Amino acid sequence: MPIITSPYRAKGLFKNGHFSTIYSAKLRTTPSITQKRERISMKDGDFLDLDFSHSEEKQGRLVILLHGLEGNAQRTYIRGQAKLLTQNGWDVCAVNYRGCSGETNLKYESYNAGKTEDLEQVIHHLLEKDMYDHIALVGFSLGGNLLLKYLGERNNVPAEIKSAVAISSPLHLKGSLERLTEFQNWVYRTSFLIDLKGKFKEKLEKFPEQMDTNDLKKIKSLLDFDNIYTAPAHGFKDAFDYYERNSSLQFVPEISIPVLILNAENDTFLSPNCYPREFASGSKNIYLETPIHGGHVGFHKTNTIYYSEERVLQFINSKLSYENP
Repeated sequence: MPIITSPYRAKGLFKNGHFSTIYSAKLRTTPSITQKRERISMKDGDFLDLDFSHSEEKQGRLVILLHGLEGNAQRTYIRGQAKLLTQNGWDVCAVNYRGCSGETNLKYESYNAGKTEDLEQVIHHLLEKDMYDHIALVGFSLGGNLLLKYLGERNNVPAEIKSAVAISSPLHLKGSLERLTEFQNWVYRTSFLIDLKGKFKEKLEKFPEQMDTNDLKKIKSLLDFDNIYTAPAHGFKDAFDYYERNSSLQFVPEISIPVLILNAENDTFLSPNCYPREFASGSKNIYLETPIHGGHVGFHKTNTIYYSEERVLQFINSKLSYENP
């Protein structure tokens, strides 16, 4: 019964979900870590940029980090996690999704919460490039949904992948969209929308034959953006078809390796369906931890290290001997 009673308790203002979310995203000092970029070519002619950080110890261990919506490999939460991992014997590959590395990608399509074929290509590239005996996947927010879908939708997950951690993950995309429309979340959805509309403008310049300038004026919400761009660009009927087919909740029961889902109870991005307590209580390998504090990717412990960062290291280290069937 992998329901974990979390020992995490925030202090002071960090007990407030909004404060911990905003502080962690905007005010936390960015951890110092060296990253070396590699660009890989995708099967469709596009590219992805991967940012590597290496441990001084050579133990054949690698963690693949997956950022959230409109994030990148330079975000504080990515660098903080990478720093702790490299200090403890793990190499790190932080993936920048299409169009998220500071340069517009080459194709009309970009990324979404369920585009696992890109993650699959990254994993195969890394396995061909280096001899890693142990690989762990760690995803934040949208990246958590992405890795859960990847692990649950296929029966040929490489044996080198031993464990995974999904942090602040919207397992039910429609439910999370509805949460973001609440008044209390206007700051977050406005920030996301500004970034996404900026990306839309860049796409308009490159693909005028596939896009309509009038559509930019119609995008007034995240739902509008997904209806006007995300869904048609990636082969879905509409936004709700995209949400339904890519929500990881439906794939979680098929996951065959140990996975920790770390979702705070006061995360205002997440709907009740993002806390699969009943399923986890009867599962052998899906570990659910729901601290009362933490907000959205805001598990502050000290300015130097976060509880989520320590928890990731603890969990993946505990599963090193796991044999993927």
